[in-house]
Amino acid sequence: MNSHGQVLMVASKYGSGRVVVLGHEAFLGSLPDLVEKALHRLKEGKEQNVPVGAHQYVKHVSDKHKSKFQFQVMNEFNSSLGDGVYVTDAYCVEGKEKELIAFMKSGGGVLIAGQAWSWAEGRPKDNPLLHFPRNKVAGVAGVYFSKHRGDAECIPVHPTIPASWMSVVIGKDFEDDLEFLLHGVSEFDLMNGVVASEILIHGALAFPIGTTPDGRAFLAGAYYGQGRVVVISHEGLMKRETLAPFFTNALHWLDEGRQGVVGVVPDLHQAFDVFKTFNLKCEKTKFREDLSVYVCTAYKEDQVEEIQEFVAEGGGLLIGGHAWHWAQCHKDKKSMTDFAGNKILNKMGMTLLETYITDGAYKPPVLSQAISDTYHFRHVLHKFAGHVTQGEELAAHEEEWLKKLSGDCTKYLNLDAGNNNFNQIMSTFTEIIKKAGLPKVCESCPVKTARDKFLLNIGTELYKKHQNPEELLPFLIKDNPLLPVIYNHKISVDTDTGAASEQRSGEEWVSTGLFLAPGMKTYLSVPANVIDKGLKVQVGCQIDSLKNAKELKRAPCVCERFPVTSEMLLVHNLWGGLIYFIVPPKTKVAFTAVAQMAVPAPYYKSGVTSVQEWQQLRSAPSPWAELEFDNIIVTVPSEVVRTLERPDELAAFWDANMRAIADLGVIPHKFKRKERFVCDVQISHGWMHAGYPVMAHRATAASLVSVKDAKTQPIWGVIHELGHNQQRACWEFPPNTTECTCNLWSLYVHETVLGFKREECEPAMPMAKRRSRIEQYVKDGKDLTKWNTFVALETYVQLQEKFGWDAFKKVFAAYHTMKDVPKDNKSKMNLYAVTFSEAVGMDLSEFFKAWGWPIEGDTEKKLSRLPAWNDHPMTKYN
Repeated sequence: MNSHGQVLMVASKYGSGRVVVLGHEAFLGSLPDLVEKALHRLKEGKEQNVPVGAHQYVKHVSDKHKSKFQFQVMNEFNSSLGDGVYVTDAYCVEGKEKELIAFMKSGGGVLIAGQAWSWAEGRPKDNPLLHFPRNKVAGVAGVYFSKHRGDAECIPVHPTIPASWMSVVIGKDFEDDLEFLLHGVSEFDLMNGVVASEILIHGALAFPIGTTPDGRAFLAGAYYGQGRVVVISHEGLMKRETLAPFFTNALHWLDEGRQGVVGVVPDLHQAFDVFKTFNLKCEKTKFREDLSVYVCTAYKEDQVEEIQEFVAEGGGLLIGGHAWHWAQCHKDKKSMTDFAGNKILNKMGMTLLETYITDGAYKPPVLSQAISDTYHFRHVLHKFAGHVTQGEELAAHEEEWLKKLSGDCTKYLNLDAGNNNFNQIMSTFTEIIKKAGLPKVCESCPVKTARDKFLLNIGTELYKKHQNPEELLPFLIKDNPLLPVIYNHKISVDTDTGAASEQRSGEEWVSTGLFLAPGMKTYLSVPANVIDKGLKVQVGCQIDSLKNAKELKRAPCVCERFPVTSEMLLVHNLWGGLIYFIVPPKTKVAFTAVAQMAVPAPYYKSGVTSVQEWQQLRSAPSPWAELEFDNIIVTVPSEVVRTLERPDELAAFWDANMRAIADLGVIPHKFKRKERFVCDVQISHGWMHAGYPVMAHRATAASLVSVKDAKTQPIWGVIHELGHNQQRACWEFPPNTTECTCNLWSLYVHETVLGFKREECEPAMPMAKRRSRIEQYVKDGKDLTKWNTFVALETYVQLQEKFGWDAFKKVFAAYHTMKDVPKDNKSKMNLYAVTFSEAVGMDLSEFFKAWGWPIEGDTEKKLSRLPAWNDHPMTKYN
């Protein structure tokens, strides 16, 4: 490769054989040492006396190297060479292409030298990728003589395969292909419920044909070897009459004028019925090598290599299918590499993604703008690399593509690293990061531009995949002070997630009290009996992805997981983080692990850590601290616990709160899985959001670790999120009650544990505001679409004020044993009215009707045996 990224010499493989291609025939004479090395490489693994054939036009190679090789000078190639080696220039293969391909496929070696630019200048309308005769041999191995002149210069010998961002270019403009494929096509009809996969187009000879306005491809084409490929990301689209004009063009483009047989797999019988009207020889058939075009789905992997060879040697392939459903059903596998269709397509420069494209009607690209204004992964990456390394300006639409490019780079890094295209693009990523570095990102210095967001994301992802991440670390983390560490620290893991109820089932994080600094590595040793049991090690507690944030106060993804697959496990994270063992659902484990080296964190655990021990531990150097109580674990910046004197008092405070949460939900005081809170500088949405863990902004941390603050200032939002985790679908009416019923726990805890009056718990709770909301709701016609949040909460508050908290406990208890609960809101609301009425021994149907609930006659009839609640609070509004 020269300094401009032009490849002048290349080696490849095909079948059992090898090929070396030199970019000019003069190299055969001017570079004798290289030619000798190439011949040895091509002979490697063969018998010592294997013949080396040389075309008579390159007889000088025989003359120069005859003392070391057994040459046969030949007028033309013939099969007498067996699995030997053949040397030729690029102008002596015409008419012998098939024989040379078969020779190489069966184990032969080929050394071929020449250039195509002079041929191309004399044939400006011909496509050299397909029509230059020598490409019909080298092309099957992915090597093409191009029409571009290579710049001659003294090229250094690289210790590894050379790579450069400048080589990541589109090898063809595809304008003539698109003109053919889009003739008479005015629209791509993906209407009527079609859910297609997005296609990642990453090959130099692959190109988008149909895309959404934001650049996501659902239809793409490619050259592969001597053949062509078209992929449509839902097989059902091949049978559509509205897309017949395109598929007519596509099949003729794939057939390349051979007028051969188009073989359609029997599964696609409806597509066959459409295709047989296209004036082509269509047959229902399984794969055959004598076909001109093969049409199949992306779901079978029994003939991957045969199909790839079929296309490489000149066949056409039309393949349809989506990967998103397979990915949903195979969460333990990687759809980009394990999905059958991708095993075929990845080598062809296209990959079906698990992200999907919903139905719509999409316009084809405008031919005059198709290349410059259509998103293409490699093209945009090349432009951005030029922007970073050489200051080239980006057009406005290219700036807009950077967000998509960032996501596509992350996806691309999940592909197989075993091909040179991958290495070339990895080199581009590396050059970008080494030149630009990572932008500083923190609360006081947020990242806002698409350029800096791209760098943050790709720097993080590149560090994970790079063969030598230590080489990158100085470019990624500029300020990384050394922290004191401890060695050979024992970690006890003893947990049982198998007994978790349906409501609370899920994986469990086991805290270790250890931290890894950014880029720091450590080994964890585990006993053999826990290997391959689904356990993982996690580095980092901030699990929210910020990829869609308008600005970033930290990198988008800062949490890493490593499956426990060996007794000695290497773990690390570019951004550092606390270390956890992740135990999957329905798993009981008890073992001791050992961390080779880590930074100690301030870590308190009720019943294990004494107050005296804590007063030493609170100054541990980790920037993150954890406080683990009986039913909740809080993870906060260490600075907020440095002055915490009595964690036992804080433990008692949280124990009381969590017991109250359990009491109202009528569940055991000992939670099946402890709740978790993590306070981060930035989270994915809201001020806090529920889950495991509950994620909250850093400003919340102080209220989580101060008893004094919590007793003087309500922690409504904190309990609100814990209330979310108590909600159950059987008595929820989404979306109306999603942000409503969780507040029952906020009210209950504040009134019964924290000692707040109802009107003091939350700014929305004073009586005047409550009345105002009711009046407005009634004025609006008791429209249930407006019955939500605090309006809906008023319904439940009125019930509580009449019947007390015990009524709710009876209702929640009743639901614990219910079976066959309906799914729709109307039925569930009627069931709730019956359940609550029976719990309090009173007919509440008129009350719920007064709130606009859709109470049915059967419900009223069922409850008529109970005394009616005639003086309910809503009577005044009737």
